[in-house]
Amino acid sequence: MDFSFSDQHVAVRDTVRRLCQSEHQPLVAAAEENEVLPRQVFARWGELGLLGVRYPESDGGSGLDKISDCIVREELSYMSQGFASSWSAHSHLGIWPIWKAGTDAQRQRFFRPAVQGSKIAGFALSEPDGGSNIRALKTRAERVAGGWRLNGSKLYITNAPIADFLLVAARTAPELTGDAVSLFIVELPAKGMVIHKLKKEGIRASETGLIHIEDVFVPDDCVLGGRLGTYPVILESLSENRVGVAANALGMARAAFDAATAYARDRLVAGRRIGDYQAIGHKLADMSAQIEAARWLVYYGAWRVDQNTLDAATAARVKLIASETAVAVSEQAIRIHGGAGIMREYPVGRIHRDALVYVIGEGTSEIQKNIILRELGFKP
Repeated sequence: MDFSFSDQHVAVRDTVRRLCQSEHQPLVAAAEENEVLPRQVFARWGELGLLGVRYPESDGGSGLDKISDCIVREELSYMSQGFASSWSAHSHLGIWPIWKAGTDAQRQRFFRPAVQGSKIAGFALSEPDGGSNIRALKTRAERVAGGWRLNGSKLYITNAPIADFLLVAARTAPELTGDAVSLFIVELPAKGMVIHKLKKEGIRASETGLIHIEDVFVPDDCVLGGRLGTYPVILESLSENRVGVAANALGMARAAFDAATAYARDRLVAGRRIGDYQAIGHKLADMSAQIEAARWLVYYGAWRVDQNTLDAATAARVKLIASETAVAVSEQAIRIHGGAGIMREYPVGRIHRDALVYVIGEGTSEIQKNIILRELGFKP
């Protein structure tokens, strides 16, 4: 067994670190304060091949693997979850279903420009009343001449305010079955689609929207894959992305831990570094162990994706542990900072707010536990 990164993986990590330190870090404070993501970062990511890192070169990607994808996520998240979340919503949820199930024409029209960074994508699944129950979604698509009419609403959709196109999940039949749920590619701006930008406590630099959909026309050539019943594609996409966002959580946990460690070295009480006091030292030791456990679970999950053996329960375990670790570690980082932990000049408060998003988004921790329980033979 080999637990080390390859030379190629190390090169990817070093490229993203340099990018973050030299180009992105100066943009973070303004992006967080104004809640506006600099759109030009997508073009830069595309130029460096970071948007298509896990897609084959023959399809316009960089020809790497899911481990590389998770490395990019971890390093972006270490710097700013706002940047990383926007990258994730675009490079996976927004375009993975098109790569996986789209027609050749759809890949050329949407996927290739997206991996180049010239078009921004998003994935419109969650609804105001639906929560994590995908089959109960209410947005509906009705057959009309030459295409479909969409009506409904979507909530908490990352990249919606800045997207050039969205994948929209809609019901094509009244039955609460997978066959009745399909994906539609909607180019923006679209007549009848109104996007309201939301103000958030966490991941502020990533732009998120509430979407009202009224008689939005989608032509037949924008039905994903040219077929109905693409619910299984949604499930597969979500499972793989849970491994991905676990890497996001890992990056946040690392950032909080490093900030807390630095503070524990610099802060003196009674002439001693606070890290030398056992009460603080034990916190740091626990945080270090939690992060190390999450790290190997994340990259095990990525390896399973690359081996084409990932299952829903494994993805749920990876996401559950990593997201809860990010919340726990960032909370302890605030406690170690004391009063400084709630000052904006220190990053740990922001990291904690951002980490809390991931025990809710991409399937709550409770949903992950239900998935695991079903694998164990129980019926939650």
